Amino acid sequence: MKLITKIKYLLALLAMYSLTDMYAQDIPDSYLIEAAGNNPGLKSRFNEYLAALEKIPQAATLSDPQLTFGYFIQPVETRVGPQQARISISQMFPWFGTLGAKEDVLVEVAKSKYEMFEEEKSRLFYDVRSTYYNLYFTGKAIDITLENLDILNAFRRLALVKVESGLASSVDVLRAEIEIADLENQLALLNDNYQVLQTGFNNLLNVEEQRTINLPDSLYGNDHIFTREAVLDSIRYGNHRVLQTEFLEASYEKQEKVAEKAGKPNIMIGLDYLVVGKGLNPMTGLSESGKDAIVFPMIGISIPLYREKYRSMVREAVLMQESARNEKLDNINILETTFQKALKEYNDAGRRISLYRMQSERATRALNILRIDYETSGKNFEEILRMEGQLLKYRLEFEKGRADKKAATAFIDYLMGK
Repeated sequence: MKLITKIKYLLALLAMYSLTDMYAQDIPDSYLIEAAGNNPGLKSRFNEYLAALEKIPQAATLSDPQLTFGYFIQPVETRVGPQQARISISQMFPWFGTLGAKEDVLVEVAKSKYEMFEEEKSRLFYDVRSTYYNLYFTGKAIDITLENLDILNAFRRLALVKVESGLASSVDVLRAEIEIADLENQLALLNDNYQVLQTGFNNLLNVEEQRTINLPDSLYGNDHIFTREAVLDSIRYGNHRVLQTEFLEASYEKQEKVAEKAGKPNIMIGLDYLVVGKGLNPMTGLSESGKDAIVFPMIGISIPLYREKYRSMVREAVLMQESARNEKLDNINILETTFQKALKEYNDAGRRISLYRMQSERATRALNILRIDYETSGKNFEEILRMEGQLLKYRLEFEKGRADKKAATAFIDYLMGK
């Protein structure tokens, strides 16, 4: 009687577990914060953004002034004395607005780099979430498999009792042992999978590989609150890959203005300082003899004669704008198709949750009936094992549906740029 009571207790727990949809904590924010602060790939993207910001003041700065010094090996005699040396300093000024236009280009490029960083962060958060949900499912699968091993062992002992009483064949014991061996092998594989997922999860957070991960008893079963139209709008206007190409397009628009201004003259302003020695004939009586001379101003201009080069630069910028525009449209089309697939997986996971909840309930009732029949007649043990295997499958599929639904929700959030 104690053995039969234990089997009933295990089956009662199984039925209660199969029908209960408990609410518990989702992935803790602390894991996402750790990933954002530690992940080296995300840090790399952020450094690229910071480096892009450092380019902005470089573009907004004038070129370095030029200082030249010349010494006359054979001094040039002038009225006031021989010219001995010349010192020149000059500064080149680009056409009006050129520096500002270059700065505008790099501002848009920096914005694009920032969206690349945000895209990396969104992808990282999705990877952390999806791996967490896979860990949840694998952990649940291990627990469910262990519970089913307990049930199979109880059935094996019951079969031994029936064999000893002459109400069953020893084949029943062998069948139970075969099922137990298969399940133990499956359990070993699940444990290996858990270790792989644990290592991958901790590496995403860039922490010690074998650190324990806190998993909930059950995942929330709430639905995604956004409509299909709202998600598509968020993809078109909030997805970071789409925003990145928008800023790239804007940078090429600014680059077109830079190319137009590059075809304008550059202006040079300079100063010459002449070092003059004493005159050879001191009897001239000139008071300016030996006095240095400053020649100011010195003005120059660059003449952009080869116009084809500048027209080509403008055409290049226009073509790159068109390229970025088409890339944006292509990204939107791909993302919309990807969302449709994710929505299908989300809906499918929801259907599987409902289906396998009911199937678990039915299989549990059928298993109870078969158990009672076996206790009295010693028949249909093979059918008991088959139904127990079905119940194991339904329970695993139920938890898999939960994990898949949460992973699909996380992926849709990623597509929306959340």
